[in-house]
Amino acid sequence: MENPWRKLSGKLIYENPWISLEEHQVINPRGGEGIYGKVHFKYKALAIIPLDEELNTWLVGQYRYALNEYSWEIPMGGGPLDVDILESAKRELKEETGLTASKWENILRIHTSNSVTNEEGFIFLAQDLTEGETQFDSTEDLAIRKLPFHVAIEMVMNQEITDSLSIAGILKLARLLKL
Repeated sequence: MENPWRKLSGKLIYENPWISLEEHQVINPRGGEGIYGKVHFKYKALAIIPLDEELNTWLVGQYRYALNEYSWEIPMGGGPLDVDILESAKRELKEETGLTASKWENILRIHTSNSVTNEEGFIFLAQDLTEGETQFDSTEDLAIRKLPFHVAIEMVMNQEITDSLSIAGILKLARLLKL
C-alpha cells in the first residue's frame, strides 16, 4: 500500500546514544496539515525466552526508571542496528542470566508503540541451555528467577508481567507449545 502521509519538513529535536526525537511537518492522510513526532531507536529490541527440557524458564527482575516501578521480564536488551540480531540475543542471554543455548529460534517480530516510534523487536526461543556466570552491564542491578514456564504464563494473566515484549513472547510460546 502507498504511504498516504506526505512529509513537508523535519528537524532533529533531541538525540542521545540510544534514541533521537524528530519533529515532522506533514500532510495527513485526509489532506490536512499537521505535526508528527517520531522517536527513532538506534538499537533493535530483542528478548529471549530460555526454556529447558522440563519447561522451566528464567525471568529477570529490575527497577525500570521510566516507569518508576519494579518489573519482571524475560531477558532482553538492545542490539546495534549493524550487528546480527541473533548474535546480540546470545550476548544478552549470557549477560543477564549466565545461560548459553545451542538451539535458537526467532518466534516473533514486533513493533513497539508504532504510532510514535520505528522500534523493531525480535523475540527468540533459546533451548539446549548451559548455565554459567552472568555478565551484567555496569548499569544493571538484576534479580534472576528460574520458574516453570506455566507460572510465567500465569504472571502475564495476573498482570504481574506488564512488559510488552515479555507478554507477547510468553503468550506466543504458550500457543506454540499448546499450553
